[in-house]
Amino acid sequence: MTSAASDDTGLLAPGWAGSPAAHATGDTAYLQALLDAEAALTRAQAALHLAPAEAASAVTEAADADRFDVRSLAERARTGGNPVIPLVADLTKTVGDEYGPYVHRGATSQDIMDTATMLVGVRTLDLLLGDLGRTERALARLAAEHRDTAMPGRTLTQHAVPTTFGLKAAGWRALVLDARDRVTAVRDSLPAQLGGAAGTLAAFGAYGASDPTALAAAYAGELGLRVPDLPWHTLRTPIADLAGCLAFTAGALGKVAADVLTLSRTEIAEVAEGSGGGSSAMPHKANPVRSTLIASAARRAPQLAATLYGALAAEDERPAGAWHAEWEPLRELLRLVGGAAGDAVELTEGLRVRPDVMREHLDLTHGLIVSERLSAELAPVLGRARAKELLTRLASEGRPLAQAPELADVDLDPTHYTGSAGALTDRALERR
Repeated sequence: MTSAASDDTGLLAPGWAGSPAAHATGDTAYLQALLDAEAALTRAQAALHLAPAEAASAVTEAADADRFDVRSLAERARTGGNPVIPLVADLTKTVGDEYGPYVHRGATSQDIMDTATMLVGVRTLDLLLGDLGRTERALARLAAEHRDTAMPGRTLTQHAVPTTFGLKAAGWRALVLDARDRVTAVRDSLPAQLGGAAGTLAAFGAYGASDPTALAAAYAGELGLRVPDLPWHTLRTPIADLAGCLAFTAGALGKVAADVLTLSRTEIAEVAEGSGGGSSAMPHKANPVRSTLIASAARRAPQLAATLYGALAAEDERPAGAWHAEWEPLRELLRLVGGAAGDAVELTEGLRVRPDVMREHLDLTHGLIVSERLSAELAPVLGRARAKELLTRLASEGRPLAQAPELADVDLDPTHYTGSAGALTDRALERR
């Protein structure tokens, strides 16, 4: 029933359409998370003898997303402003008269919505971490293989001094590992939400709980989420943490994509995606589609995160609008970054590196790419000012430095001027 009722296919979102992240954040997945939260609450109450064990079994059995009409729930959510209200009504009816009164008992809509959001977050971050792991392993292989593959270093779009592709790949990997560490920390910190109408747990005491805080711990345990220190209806640290780690991950992957997009230009062609995308009009093209989609996600993620950070200023014990403003941008952020991570796996595992082209490009400036080293070596002989004057003049003449008699005995091989790139790459690859 649920899948047929959903139009959430991602027609205009090729970055995440059909991805595991799309499935984990879709309407059906979100509905199942809401139901999981409701069922866990009844089980937690049963574990503390606040509800019959039969009620817990009945609610858990009924909490199957395929038994509910997601389109109807979405439309009826307009009345109360969130989907939990109609869902509680439908779930109570499905459970039946005997145990229906134990559905949602003592909770408020935000308890269930926030908890479901944390479940969706954890499940999607798990997928994300798997893809980040594959990406960093692919980058480690590239860095090791090309430890000493010299290429032009570029600053402000121009050739600077030589570097190595191994060091570049090691840098990409360092960013991916930074993202992995942040995502892991956030995933492990996401808490359940349980506070009742105004965050005091009062209703649970009214229903017989001698220690309502123990119920919150039991609830979190049922879900595999962290036990909350406080109800966080208007203390939105978990949402901000999700926003931060996801935006950072998008940017980290975006750096890789930006470099590949530059290096794979026709006139540069130092790297290429393993299988480029076609053009509707130009048969000769092999577009860097994976990098393009990652770059698109990296451009959008900061604005989505900004909306979530803006929702931190939430008034009273439940805000009007701030909480509601989180749902769509957070889901889109999860999808974008999850899709980008999947694209990053394909990009890095299939990336083709062209050392011969890199070597050719090192000679484009006829030796000037090592002018920094020449300046340092000539300064003790000619003086700093005269050395700079000489190199500036030779550069303006546009002839190869090897033809200058003043440099007859100087090593002009750019592959001999990569500094500590190899040692830095080795150090970076020690990180696990």
